Amino acid sequence: MTTTAERQSRDVAEAAREREWKGASFLKDLFLGRFRLDLVDPYPVEEPNRPAFRDFYDGMRRFLEERVDPVAIDETGEYPEEVVRGLAELGAFGMKIPREYSGLGLTHPEYVRVMELVGSYDANVAALLSAHQAIGVPQPIRLFGTEEQKRRFLPRCAQGAISAFALTEPAVGSDPARLSTIAEPTPDGRFYILNGQKLWCTNGTLAELIVVMARNPKTNRINAFVVEMDWDGVKVEHRSRFMGLKALANGVISFEDVKVPRENLIGREGDGLRVALVTLNTGRLTLPASTAGVAKAGLELTRKWANARVQWGVPIGKHEAVAVKVAELATTAFAMESIAFLVAHFADRPDSDIRLEAAAAKEWNTVRAWHLLDDILQVRGGRGYETERSLAGRGEPPIGVERMMRDARINLIFEGSSEIMHLFMAREAVDTHLQVAGAFVDPRSSTRDRLRAVPRILRFYAWWYPTRWFGWAAWPRYAAYGKLARHIRFADRASRRLARAIFHGMLVYQAGLERKQAFLFRAVDIAMELFALTAAVTRAHRMAETGHAEAASAASLADVFARGARRRVIQLLHDLWRNDDALKCKVARHVLDGGHLWLEQGIMPLGFSAEDLQPPSVTELLKSRRARRESA
Repeated sequence: MTTTAERQSRDVAEAAREREWKGASFLKDLFLGRFRLDLVDPYPVEEPNRPAFRDFYDGMRRFLEERVDPVAIDETGEYPEEVVRGLAELGAFGMKIPREYSGLGLTHPEYVRVMELVGSYDANVAALLSAHQAIGVPQPIRLFGTEEQKRRFLPRCAQGAISAFALTEPAVGSDPARLSTIAEPTPDGRFYILNGQKLWCTNGTLAELIVVMARNPKTNRINAFVVEMDWDGVKVEHRSRFMGLKALANGVISFEDVKVPRENLIGREGDGLRVALVTLNTGRLTLPASTAGVAKAGLELTRKWANARVQWGVPIGKHEAVAVKVAELATTAFAMESIAFLVAHFADRPDSDIRLEAAAAKEWNTVRAWHLLDDILQVRGGRGYETERSLAGRGEPPIGVERMMRDARINLIFEGSSEIMHLFMAREAVDTHLQVAGAFVDPRSSTRDRLRAVPRILRFYAWWYPTRWFGWAAWPRYAAYGKLARHIRFADRASRRLARAIFHGMLVYQAGLERKQAFLFRAVDIAMELFALTAAVTRAHRMAETGHAEAASAASLADVFARGARRRVIQLLHDLWRNDDALKCKVARHVLDGGHLWLEQGIMPLGFSAEDLQPPSVTELLKSRRARRESA
């Protein structure tokens, strides 16, 4: 049964989501069983060659090589001042800021190429630039700011004023209904008084400006503000340290009676959560690009090492156990880059809505990068586990696989965890069904509302459902793709099967479908695999059409990748209805209720109770801070 708190959280999130689709979406149609190849084909294979971009790209490459030491940054846990200053001089903090506001005005495909390069070399620098460009002040101000705000903030950011984004709180992760940082309007309406605390604010310890999400206690709606870090009442309480990304300028920031001018409100009153969600649509393009760079860097290392390392008389790459890992790395890296480039081009199309594609690219690429790095470390063996300094100290090339792995793990949590990405995509996957039949399955609907929905349901499904069973996806359709056509035909057929499965899930589970997260997550995984397959195959096909010198190589990579993707889709379709989800949930409930405590015997206990692990509320934190100040 859904609790009041759950309904409130869902209602807040629902009110903030974009209700209208402002353009075409390949994945939205895919979830409905419409395989819109026309949205992807022709794949945009051309490389950015604008002279201003090439100059910046080449300058970034030289800067990384000559002035950035990833090992030193990792060891010291700090960004050297000369690195931050050099990035500002390059214009790197203004990559996505329009030229009229002193930025470089890069297109999204250009930006993605740069972040692939940076991500392949140093994840710390990539995180610094990404948090500033993608979710810091520049993006929400560019999308939602007034002209006066753009003139006031964007040139500062372009010239090197680092920015950050503050949403997460100690007691609040991805649940906006529980946001406890408040911004209360003054009686004259000229200011908001901001009180609260934010956690894990990336770039927060370096930033001049931050975007802060806070709740208006009078309306209970969320607002977004630009806050200056040198204002009275703003304080960095703690510098957070992590498993990887050792230099990440991440911390806890508190606000005590901070006066925020009304003109620093981004968008309209109550638009804060929408500002955050829309900003993240294009903000998520960095991670697919940087993780593709990591995969390609790993490919170079693995190729060279698998040829150099000899075991049992032959290079290890000749052994099948290693060869299959090398092939998986090459084919997946090709697919990852194909996705990153494709979504970047979608982002620059005015007729595209990329909310699903951006989420899928972020989720699919970050998960694949993590698994690939595990294989890369395995192939590299003990040297993969050894630090760069240690390798160099005994005369071997300092190649930091262990650093890459530590840095990469956060990508499955950054900018929306894997679970949140799945939930977000699952909600959009059933959007059309909820518009048509939502009133009928909603337990809060009255009998009258349900009866009113019946004619609409009959009109839609009388056409839609039969056509999800019948469709032409056999020869000669897609014949222009040659040997790759079989994969496109499979994706076409699988999209209709996926759409039927989602509909059947709604019939079986009705309002309870939102709790069947394992079912929904598998449906999302199927869609992401089909998206990756389509991106890889259309890219290879377009390379052949344009006479690319590596067209045959790309076709080989796309073919092997698509074969694996098809097997994964078939397994996921099977597992939608034949699985152990109910049994696992039963075991989990028994664990949580203390039914398997005997299994925890024989270890050194954690030393904390469940209550101890609950973070303190913002009110308690502020009271504690005031008490410490008064006693001092």
